[in-house]
Amino acid sequence: METFLQALRSLGPMRLAVMGAVILGLIGFFIFLTTRLTTPQMELLFGELDSSDSARIVGQLESSNTAYELRANGSQVFVPSDKVAQLRLTMAEQGLSGGSIGYEIFDDADALGTTNFLQNISLIRALEGELVRSIKTIESVRAARVHLVLPRRELFSREKQQPRASILVKMRGATRLSNEQVSAVQHLVAAAVPGLIPSRISIVDDKGSLLARGFEDKDSPAAMAAKSEERRRAFENRLARTIEALLEKTVGFGKVRAEVTADMDFDLISTNEETFSPDGQVVRSTQSVEEQSQSRDAEANQPVSVATNLPDANLGGGEGGASSSTSENRTEETVNYEISKKVISHVRDAGIVKRLSVAVLVDGILSTSEEGETTYEDRSKKDMQFFGTLVRAAIGFDGDRGDSVDIINMRFEAQDMELDEALELFFGLDKNDMLRMAEILVLSIVAILVILLVVRPLVSRAFEAIPSGLGALGAEARLLAEGAAPALAAPGAPGEIPEAEMEKFEEMIDIERIEGRVKASSVKRVGEIVEKHPAEALAIVRTWMYQES
Repeated sequence: METFLQALRSLGPMRLAVMGAVILGLIGFFIFLTTRLTTPQMELLFGELDSSDSARIVGQLESSNTAYELRANGSQVFVPSDKVAQLRLTMAEQGLSGGSIGYEIFDDADALGTTNFLQNISLIRALEGELVRSIKTIESVRAARVHLVLPRRELFSREKQQPRASILVKMRGATRLSNEQVSAVQHLVAAAVPGLIPSRISIVDDKGSLLARGFEDKDSPAAMAAKSEERRRAFENRLARTIEALLEKTVGFGKVRAEVTADMDFDLISTNEETFSPDGQVVRSTQSVEEQSQSRDAEANQPVSVATNLPDANLGGGEGGASSSTSENRTEETVNYEISKKVISHVRDAGIVKRLSVAVLVDGILSTSEEGETTYEDRSKKDMQFFGTLVRAAIGFDGDRGDSVDIINMRFEAQDMELDEALELFFGLDKNDMLRMAEILVLSIVAILVILLVVRPLVSRAFEAIPSGLGALGAEARLLAEGAAPALAAPGAPGEIPEAEMEKFEEMIDIERIEGRVKASSVKRVGEIVEKHPAEALAIVRTWMYQES
């Protein structure tokens, strides 16, 4: 104990303060490490909550003595991962679904004490909640809000107001709703609400962009103009996405940006054309008429009698005088000709492209050297020419109508994109699992470094804090182990150790520390040396005995 205290005194106050601070830091670090490793992993129970829902869920967790954490300004509630499934079932049983309220609002409602107005409000809330749940099932939608306007027709009113709806969607990360998805959401809501049509539904995203515009009359000029604008924008976006998808296969994901401007004609033109060809006449019909007539006249001096009026009265030998006869033939033919004609009815649909202007921005080449330095390099002119050829072929380039394509190579600025919290990573692990593993790995590395760089040197110095006088004994023991006999000095010889120094040397020897540090192999080696050199060993022992006496 005295040796330890003497070693502490020899360190000085500064070293003692540093050692104390290091020890306290180590104790605090290991306490933090133990607490962190023993703390249960927290997992998201419900997210995107408003204040009222979050307060009710927290109250239920506190009543059941369940540990929880509030994050994102109270909109997210985290609980231990091993209790997530059970707590969700419990919350659902009590009507705390952590989101919109659906038709379960009528489960515990008192129908006798509820007015008609409250019933209508509850019906609208339930319908909005069910629509929100349906919209959130779309993969790229994180959250949604639906507002329904269902006018009530008053008694004796002549005009009926039509229902309307507005929808706000929050997307996951940088994703966007496509035109097909926007139309699908409109038809989904319209089919669920009686009397609602898709043209009366407006959709807005979380960035304030108008995805769909609602109109009272879909055939009004404003509605037609908005529809034409949406068609033009959809056409431009489709061409831009086609260009980006084509070039990203070569330059890499996120290294291409394309913008397309289309000049389109939305006039509906109907043309009827009728052409006659005089050289192409054909016989349509032919009508022939043939007439033949004969007449005979008798002389006027023939007396009129009964005999002359009898049939065949003039056949009896030509009696009665002379007569005259007349014969007439007429042939008539009518031919109708039809001239060939060609009738063309041409209807040009709205949305004809008159001109295209395309701008493409391509990132350069980033390369990393062996030293870890990142260098930027512009793309070659040959590559840019290839990109131009691909873009022109993809958009249906037509120089006669004045299309233009500009491709520029510039360096992109790195941007951090928001990642989805539920995005699955490698081996089926989500983001929280990966962060937990990274945290444990970092803490383990820090603990190992502390042990190797702090604890081990302190322990080594503590064991090596042996008085310097033992160096002579250690040197002598090493000489014995190496087989070299030390020179023996007589009691009065010059090499004799003075008595005062010998007493100081004896006080500094700690037998227990020596025994703890001497190896068994060294002891065996000393025994072998004594057996080989008994005379020298006997002389050393006699010297020790002489010094003690």
